[in-house]
Amino acid sequence: MRSIICLLTLLMCSVTACAQRPNANQHNHGTSEPDPMVEQDWAKQRLAKSPRHQEWVKVKNGTREVNSFVVYPEVKNKATAVVVIHEIFGMSDWVQSLTDQLAEAGYIAIAPDLLSGMGPNGGGTSSLDRSAVGQAIRDLPPDQITADLNAVVDYVSKLPASNGKVVVTGYCWGGSQSFRFATNNPNIKAAFVFYGAAPMKSPDGEVDKDALARIKAPVYGFYAGNDARINATLPKTTEAMTELKKKFEPVTYEGAGHGFMRAGDAPEPDKSAADYQKALDAWKFNKKARDEAWERWKKLLAGV
Repeated sequence: MRSIICLLTLLMCSVTACAQRPNANQHNHGTSEPDPMVEQDWAKQRLAKSPRHQEWVKVKNGTREVNSFVVYPEVKNKATAVVVIHEIFGMSDWVQSLTDQLAEAGYIAIAPDLLSGMGPNGGGTSSLDRSAVGQAIRDLPPDQITADLNAVVDYVSKLPASNGKVVVTGYCWGGSQSFRFATNNPNIKAAFVFYGAAPMKSPDGEVDKDALARIKAPVYGFYAGNDARINATLPKTTEAMTELKKKFEPVTYEGAGHGFMRAGDAPEPDKSAADYQKALDAWKFNKKARDEAWERWKKLLAGV
């Protein structure tokens, strides 16, 4: 029963679930909810079974050290690197599992814990309880986020196994951050935005065209059909990117909910729950969206 409640809560990443404090460069979603994913044992178990080389590294950003999870592919040639920006829930087991799945697909994948040094005694995500993680992420200075990501891009691009090409991806809060990062780093080769908004000038949805004008890489969007909050930003974003002659290719996966990459990666719901059919139907839509998004994503990555 507990697992099905967790899954249902996960599928309802609501208006308050992906947030950062308001600022001129960031669309504010607001949040007061803790991490809805109480257990991610399935992600932890999948990660433990991986044959790929995994390691934690500390990437220097001035006086800061950004604790980052790196997984290497089992390939003969040098590989493109993917920087993974976590959700509002921080460095979760699922984020690490996704990083490993990218390495399985043939890419060097690195996921920085952007809460590094922001927890008690200089800790990161793991040093905070679930209710504190979202608040800590809301309080992250945008310039610090950008500097951390720049340091990670620089680090991974210079690894001996890297071919020097780096792309960025993000989910929920991280999706919006990946879009914003594309406006701040001209060297990334592509941005893959999963259910995240473009930089906004104001909470009413005014797109920050000045920021978008700085984008050098193509931006590929992955959106859920049942996600009116984020989808409401797409028409103006598309219009602005077209006007600025920037490549923006959003795809919406009908029937899926916000957070479908994680929800669709989770195991099928348990049959013992009273609301089993509702959870099963939602899971099927999310799994279908997740699988289709992966196929599209791998094709796009191959073309970088």
